[in-house]
Amino acid sequence: MVAAEVKNALGLELSNSSMGPLWPGHRGPGWRQQLASAWSLLQQEEYVYFSLLQDLSRHVLPVLGSCGHFYVVEYLAAGSPHHSALFPLDESGRAQDKAISRIALSFLDMVSHFENDFSHRLHLCDIKPENFAIRSDFTVVAIDVDMAFFEPKMREILEQNCTGDEDCNFFDCFSKCDLRINRCGAQRVNSNLQVICDKIFHRWFCSSPRSPAVSWPLRLQLQQAVRECAGSAGLAWSSWGVAPQVFWKLRRLLQATLKELQDAEE
Repeated sequence: MVAAEVKNALGLELSNSSMGPLWPGHRGPGWRQQLASAWSLLQQEEYVYFSLLQDLSRHVLPVLGSCGHFYVVEYLAAGSPHHSALFPLDESGRAQDKAISRIALSFLDMVSHFENDFSHRLHLCDIKPENFAIRSDFTVVAIDVDMAFFEPKMREILEQNCTGDEDCNFFDCFSKCDLRINRCGAQRVNSNLQVICDKIFHRWFCSSPRSPAVSWPLRLQLQQAVRECAGSAGLAWSSWGVAPQVFWKLRRLLQATLKELQDAEE
């Protein structure tokens, strides 16, 4: 029954040995109460995600404990469009620019991790600052995964009837309408990276004035790379093979930006 709940929520087939923290443990005193608590927690998709991924990803909130249908996670500072830097940063000026560069690099690390390091690609269909938080070391953490789907579930969601491409948009996850059969393709045609470039990186690197400590040619290259990344919705990026050129360009430029900011302090 636990495996069936995971299959229904996440679209994943789990063996008994993979249940981990979702299973209450061996029979003993209080086992029925533990079972009742486990069942109430299993009805919450985010708990299932956090529990299964907490030992596999530093970009997902760990579950620290539970009681009945309540569970406790790490407390972190969440992003918000009302923050000038999208995330609550104590720094200003050059120090803030360094922090933003580190956060951006962590976003890239998360993108690569969700794309490559699980048995199925993990799609984020609601990307906005409020759904992420940062640790003190500027690691980006997904704190709201209500709209996160592994590849099998994503394909199931996208493959719907349609009369045009707009019918195949599921929040930030897009597909294409095959007008021959009036059916959306099961393959996502944009990517987590594209949406992050559009909704987060663009504000940092294209809309706000940047530190004069970063050379103008480098700032211009970074702006162009972010626009290239965000504006390439026509490319079938759901295949990771199409994306690395922009991904690695962004990573190289962000590392160069961080180095220039660090050198300016010395």
